[in-house]
Amino acid sequence: MTARRTAITRADILPLDRYARERAARRSALVAVKRKRRVAVGPYALVHFENYETMWQQVHEMLFIERGGEAQIDGELRAYNGLIPQGTELVATVMFEIADPERRAAELGRLGGVERTMTLRFAGHTVTGRPEEDVERTNEAGKASAVHFLHFDFTAEQIAAFRAPGTEVILGIGHPRYGHMAVMPEAVRAELSGDFG
Repeated sequence: MTARRTAITRADILPLDRYARERAARRSALVAVKRKRRVAVGPYALVHFENYETMWQQVHEMLFIERGGEAQIDGELRAYNGLIPQGTELVATVMFEIADPERRAAELGRLGGVERTMTLRFAGHTVTGRPEEDVERTNEAGKASAVHFLHFDFTAEQIAAFRAPGTEVILGIGHPRYGHMAVMPEAVRAELSGDFG
C-alpha cells in the first residue's frame, strides 16, 4: 500500500507533452476513483470528496488547458494543495448542477449561505463543513456560487467512529430552501476512511 500523499510538489508535475500523451488514459482511470468518492444530495447537489489523486489531475488539467507553462505551476499548486486532506479532515467540492441557465440563476439566488449548512452525521457525531475562505461563495445579493469547497474537520474519536465498517453516514444540507440528506454508500465511506492519517 502506498503512503497517503498530502501535497503535490513541483517534482510531481509531468512535462506537458507527456501529460498530453497520457491524458485520455489518466482521465479514464480517474473516473473509477471519483465514483467511489461522490454522493448526490437532493436534486442538484453533487459532493465530490477530494484527495491527492483528484487534485493532481486537476492541476494537470489546468496546466494543459491554460498552457501557462512554468509560470503557472506555483499558482496551481497553491490553489489545489489546500484541497488535499491533511489527515484529520475530509475535503469536498460541492457542485450545484442545473443545466438550464435561467433556472440555475433562480435556484442559486435563493441559496445564499448554503455552504455553511452542510454536515456529516454518524454514530452520534455531527461534523459541520467549514467553507474554504479563498473567496466568498455567497454574494451581497444572497446568491450562492454553483461551486463550494468544504473542509470537514474531525477529532480522533470522530475518525475512529467514521472508520468503523458499516457506520451509517448521513450527508446533509440544512439550508431552509435546500433541505436534503443522503446516506453515504458504504463503499464511499470505506474509501474516504483512507483519507485520515
